[in-house]
Amino acid sequence: MSFTKKIKYWFPVFLWILVIFWMSTSMFSASNTYYYIEHFLRFFNPAISMKGIFLFHNILRKLAHVTEYFISGVLLFRAFRYGSEKGREWRWAILSLLVVAAIAASDEFHQTFVVTRTASLVDVGIDIMGGFLAQGVNVLLFRRQQRTSHS
Repeated sequence: MSFTKKIKYWFPVFLWILVIFWMSTSMFSASNTYYYIEHFLRFFNPAISMKGIFLFHNILRKLAHVTEYFISGVLLFRAFRYGSEKGREWRWAILSLLVVAAIAASDEFHQTFVVTRTASLVDVGIDIMGGFLAQGVNVLLFRRQQRTSHS
């Protein structure tokens, strides 16, 4: 495979990893995101309770984890696939999930060095779940594409 083609498939992966690590900075700490979420929710519902804001904030942050790593899983599957039409979707999915787990663990490790962030094994599990969901979608879409291209 040419260097240009490798860049085409792997550059988005590395770019997304940078986005993930950027989102692990103090800029996206819970205290900072809480401020914006509170103001957003109070705009639509001024009477919302602090408990309601806290609950919404926590759910939104966990959904962000799932989304970040779902995107990672999709990009990794695409990179491992290299545009191949061969049916090795399970291999690509497993490799993608292993890399998602490594990124998630290293991201949480990175957060141990950020004063306003805390590392969490629960978050690693949530991240891996996002990657796992992506692999399910990837395999289903690849198989559907294979069926339609052979029809």
